[in-house]
Amino acid sequence: MQKLKYSEISGLDNKQIDAKVKEMRTNLFNMRMQKSAAGLEKPHVVRIAKGNIARLLTVKNSKGE
Repeated sequence: MQKLKYSEISGLDNKQIDAKVKEMRTNLFNMRMQKSAAGLEKPHVVRIAKGNIARLLTVKNSKGE
């Protein structure tokens, strides 16, 4: 999982942002379950996922639509 860039996110409309947030939250939940059960191979991806969700929501709120 890579860090999303502002330039990639700013071109999306609110519906696309909502869909991406929902998808990322599902992935984050699955990663947390894997981490607690067996351990993740790359535990830093949880932090990246949380940052991406925050970044998406920040762009959505700044648009004000």
